Order: sequence, then structure tokens, then C-alpha cells
Amino acid sequence: MKIKTFFSTLVIAIVVLATSCVQETCCELQGDQQTIIPSEITLDPVSGEYVSDRLDIYTSFELTADLSHLSDKEKEIIGIFYEVAGIMDGLFWKQAIGGKSDFFGRITDDKTKKFATINYGPWDRLNNNKPFIANIDEKPKGANFYPADMSKEEFEAFDDANKTSLYTLIRRDENGSLKSVWYHEAYFCELHKAAELLQKAAALAEEPGLKKYLELRADALLTDNYQLSDFAWMEMQNTNIDFVVGAIENYEDALFGYKAAYESFILLKDISWSKKLEKFSVMLPDLQKGLPVKDEYKQDVPGSKADMNAYDVIFYAGDCNAGSKTIAINLPNDEEVHVKYGSRKLQLKNAMQAKFDKILMPISELLIDPSQRQYVTFTAFFENTMFHEVGHAMGIKNTLNGKGTAREALKEQYSAIEEGKADIMGLYLVTRLYEMGELTEGEVMDNYITFFAGIFRSSRFGAASSHGKANMMRFNYFEEHQAFTRNEDGTYTVNFDKMQEAMISLMQKIIYMQGDGDYEAAKAWVEVAAMVPPQLQADLDRLNSSNIPVDITFKQGPAFTGLK
Repeated sequence: MKIKTFFSTLVIAIVVLATSCVQETCCELQGDQQTIIPSEITLDPVSGEYVSDRLDIYTSFELTADLSHLSDKEKEIIGIFYEVAGIMDGLFWKQAIGGKSDFFGRITDDKTKKFATINYGPWDRLNNNKPFIANIDEKPKGANFYPADMSKEEFEAFDDANKTSLYTLIRRDENGSLKSVWYHEAYFCELHKAAELLQKAAALAEEPGLKKYLELRADALLTDNYQLSDFAWMEMQNTNIDFVVGAIENYEDALFGYKAAYESFILLKDISWSKKLEKFSVMLPDLQKGLPVKDEYKQDVPGSKADMNAYDVIFYAGDCNAGSKTIAINLPNDEEVHVKYGSRKLQLKNAMQAKFDKILMPISELLIDPSQRQYVTFTAFFENTMFHEVGHAMGIKNTLNGKGTAREALKEQYSAIEEGKADIMGLYLVTRLYEMGELTEGEVMDNYITFFAGIFRSSRFGAASSHGKANMMRFNYFEEHQAFTRNEDGTYTVNFDKMQEAMISLMQKIIYMQGDGDYEAAKAWVEVAAMVPPQLQADLDRLNSSNIPVDITFKQGPAFTGLK
């Protein structure tokens, strides 16, 4: 019996060990294997000096927080969230370039590895996706969502109802023809592991809303049907902790804007700041009705069940961690959820404060007229950022002429147009709330000067991203409408009245373009206006030579929150 028990135990131990090994390697060996990084080439930097200089544009910030107010189970759940977020990070690497391990295995220089980690690949995201590794061509607009040799014409001719889904990859079959592959099939191993972890977290959750969301989100990862979990997330508004996870934004697909990329945020609610924001959600339907556009372009009514809360973010993973760092969230993106519930606007207060202190204030001291620098405040920066996210829910979602949603009609131009709408809509909403007496801390001039200073901050991200394009289009529009003056000493003065007029006319232009689904007009506008004019580039170069950081990177993980 003892011998049998010994051998049984040994067999079990071997099986457990083998299972563990399989779990660690199966996700590398199974599922989608396409990569857009050429094989068998040495991955050396184009210039060691370039990589060193570009690393210097980032300043680091620790994502830490006090977890003492959380229960033991909540802390255990956060530990699980870190694991799931790590899986999402790996999936985004697959969507961005393909094989991460092979890619890093061929880079010998530590600084190049570090810079590649920030950029999730060999392209400098804050320098118009310029390759920083030798023998690498320009970044495919479709990232790794499509075959690298696929043309737009071939895709348009491809007869498959699933080809435009947010959750399918486009691949070639054994005959070289295009086919659609669902994410839950391509990433089967990773997603099953993530779903199991979410179910484990759900079993620990004591708050009913969090439990329901985690259970449904686990199902969503395995089915690519996110809507039920999106509704559950909208209802989950009373928890100390929050977790954004899944295939969400479509910025990485610059070819069509169809494909969603994996990401995660781990969040802790800031109770005191969140209380300040509670009153605004119920105002959204009336604010929508008051938009200065034709009635048919504001018939969509944003849900009044949306909430606005402030959070400390303790972990970024995947898409949201690539290049420039998000400081606010407006989700879900599902238009049906927007109509029935609205959306949640999550302000990432600690990351926002870091960007304000380390970047925006030094920029203002260099480029804003001394007489207007007093108007650059963190409160205004917070409000502008928050109402940018609110702005995503405003305006029009569906075209008026049967072209489908604005997202579908404007295709790859939608993201830049939508980001521009959210920016300018946010400033409009702040203006109206001051007029209504609902915003009382500071004055509306704070928001205008801080908004304008923010253009310089965001312009340094380049014009390759949707946010970068939106910034350039807005700056050029403001210049055309004399919303600012550049002074002889190289500083800028905001012309308040003209900027307010330009704000309204720009918002109208975008809403009408979205409601009409005017793809050609959107494409022509982006091609002409999404560029950095020479004088602005010279001023941005001044910022760079002054050693003002362009963006932040994070020191993050369980150790920074005391969980390890």
C-alpha cells in the first residue's frame, strides 16, 4: 500500500508539474502564430543615440496606493486582477506585432529592449511610428490584425459577414484566401486562463455588482460577446475596486478602425473626489437637448444612469499602456449601451496629477503668455479631461441617411474625428456648466487657457495616433479662426471670445459630419489638417530642448501596492 501510495503520489506530482509546464508554454505554441516582424534578421537599433534620446522623453511615476481600507478578500481579488492584466498585456503584444518572445530574443541592446517595451514593438509611437530598429519597414496600418500583404481592395471584395467585427482577426487559409478567425479561437489558451481567474475573483467578491460583472466578463472573453457584461459594468457603481478588462478600443487598427485591442486597468475609487462628480450624470440629457446643432443631429439621448467617478489607477496593461498613457476612460463603446444607460466616465486622478505636475505646468511656463499662466490649474485640467470623456456620449451615434453608425460610416477616419469631437465638446460642456452655476471652483477662463496649453502637451505625441491627429486639426482650426495669438517672445495668448466662437463652429462641423456619415469629407479634412505646422514644430522643439518630459512611464505591479 505504501509503495502504491508512493507511486500514485509521484504520478500525480508529475502530472501537476507537466500541466504547469503546459500552461506556461501552450499559449506560445498554440493559437494564432502570425507575426509582422521579419524572421531571421538582427534587431539592432537604427542608432543607439536615437534610442537613448527618445528614452529621455519619458519620466517615470509609481502607481502606488493605500489599500488599508480594503478587506482581505478585496486585496486577494486585486492580486488576481494583476494576473489577468498580465494575460491581456501578452495578447496585445500578439495583436501589435505577433511573437513577443522571438522579438525580444533577437534584441541584444538593453536600452532598445526598454524602448521596445514602452512602444510594444519596433515603432516609436510618439514620433509618428518611426522605426527605431534597423531592417524594419514602416508599421503596417492594420498592425497584426490582418495579413501584412492584404490590400484594402482585397478586404472589400472578401465576402464574410464577420470580417468587420471588433473581435475577429483576418487571416489566410491554406489556399491563400482570406478568412475570419474569432478572438476566442485565436487566443483560446490565454482567454481560458483569464476567464478561470475572473471566475475565481468572482467567487471572492462580496459586492453583488462586482460578482455579476466578473462572471459575465469571464463569459465575454470566451464568446466575444461583451454586451451583457457591459450592462453589468454600468450597473456596478458601488465598489471600492474596479477592473477594466477585455478587447476594447480600436485605435491600434489604423487601417479600418474595426478591430478591438486587449487592455486592462486596475482601479481604486477615490471616494471624496467621486462625490463631487455625482450630480453631473443626470444633467446629460438636458445638455444634449441644448446643443447648438439642428434637432435631428441631437435626437440621440445619452443615458442618465451613467456615472462619473475619480480613481487611483494602480496598473495599466496592453493597449492603454502603449506609448502615451490614458488619464481618463469613457466606456463602454457599445452604442446600444450608450442609449439605454449612457457610459461611465472614470478619471484616473493620480496619473492625471502626474502629467499636470511633470509636464503641463512646465509647458505653460514656457509657452503661455505670463498674463494668462495663472489660469492653468489642476482643477481645470481635471474638468477638461472629465468632460472630454462625457463628450464621447454626446452628439450623434447613428447616421441620418442609413449609412449605419458614425463609426461604421467614417471607417478609419472615425477615431480621429471622434477624439476631436470629445475634446471640443468637453470644453463646450464646461462652458455651459459655468453659465448654469453648476461649476463654481475657479472660472471658465481657467478651462480655456488650460485647454489650450493642453494642445501643446498632446501635440508632442505626434500626428500618427487618433489623439494626435485630433490635436493638430483643432490647433489648425483655432489658428484659422484667430482663437490665439503667437507673441514676439514665443508665447501664446488665447483670444477668449474668438476661441469660444471657434469652439462652437468646430463642434457643429464634427457633429454634422458624423450624422451625415460623410467619409470623403472626413478623409479630406484629416489629410489636410492633421499635420504639424512649421512654427508649432519649432515651438515643440523648444519644449524638447528644455528637457520637459513628453509623457510618463510607470513603475507598477503588486510590489508597489504592498501585495508582494
